[in-house]
Formats: sequence, structure tokens, C-alpha cells
Amino acid sequence: VQLQASGGGLAQAGGSLRLSCAAFRLTFSMHVMGWFRQAPGKVREFVAAISRNGDRTSYADSVKGRFTISRDNAKNTVYLQMNSLKPEDTADYYCAGRGFGQGEVSNSGYPYWGQGTQVTVSS
Repeated sequence: VQLQASGGGLAQAGGSLRLSCAAFRLTFSMHVMGWFRQAPGKVREFVAAISRNGDRTSYADSVKGRFTISRDNAKNTVYLQMNSLKPEDTADYYCAGRGFGQGEVSNSGYPYWGQGTQVTVSS
């Protein structure tokens, strides 16, 4: 299994970035997908998750209303649209996958992880 994240970079506060994560050697439509982040000196935290067919999503309170997770099962790709970025969103962002039931989402228990993509938000 390989998860390849991309789309990180530098943004100004109030700006936007879109992260992508392509999955390889994974039955993508059978897996819940999530995004996590880890800021320097902090533990990794849950950001968002999306169910297998995209009909259910879950967000951390800190990003609710600003970030949107989506997926395209035909392209084996999950996205994280980040709007109204804040300096405290600065972190390495990781995508992850786990098997779960239809219509379910989870903020833990992910066995598959991609490499991080760095997001830096300047004030």
C-alpha cells in the first residue's frame, strides 16, 4: 500500500491550499480515508475523515467550516480543501486509510499512512 500526498506549500493567512493524496495498491473504495497533521513539537492530531463512498464526513473542531474533505473513488484520490488558513494550521499533513463499514468514519485506528506534505501559513 502506498499513499502519496501532495499540494502542500506556503500560504498567507486567509488564503487557501488544496491537498491531494493518491492511493496505490489499495482497494480505495473499501477504505475510510483521513487527514491528520503534526505541528513542530506537538503530537499528531486528527483533521478530517470521509466514509467509503463519501456520504459522511467528520472534522476536528479547529477546522470545521474552513476545511473540506472529499474523495474521487474513480481516481483513488482523497482531497483536503483548506480555506481561511490560519498560522496555527502550519504543520505536516498526512493522509491515512483504514478499513471500516459503509457509512462509517473514524479519527483513529489507521494502519496505512502516507508521507507528510508541509503546509506553512504566514501571518
